Amino acid sequence: QVQVAQSGGGTVQAGDSVTLSCTVSGRPFSGYAMGWFRQAPGKERLPVGHIRFLSDKPQNDRTFVEPSMKDRFTITRTKNTMYLHMNSLKSEDTADYYCAARGNVLLGSLFRAPSDYDYWGKGTQVTVSS
Repeated sequence: QVQVAQSGGGTVQAGDSVTLSCTVSGRPFSGYAMGWFRQAPGKERLPVGHIRFLSDKPQNDRTFVEPSMKDRFTITRTKNTMYLHMNSLKSEDTADYYCAARGNVLLGSLFRAPSDYDYWGKGTQVTVSS
């Protein structure tokens, strides 16, 4: 059984920062990519960013953050834990944030669609008040 566990989030004020974490465990899971998505009430689930595992060392990871968020958001990884660092939060960042993982190679994938991933966390709320 593969488990995707999320933590972090909560209610913050506009302009503040918050870091979310996501840990993937269990077998079988080789690890190839992990992604962040967010979904506001009544809205579709949209990509935030992702990391691709090129080796077992985080320094070899390749990261991507959506252009609309890359100036404020950063993704990092330590072993099987991925982090989403969010700075200068705005009210429009309010959403449920989901962590996802892809356990095998998916050639040609951009890792920007929910269908690109096999495993999902339960989500965590981020509420930005103004």
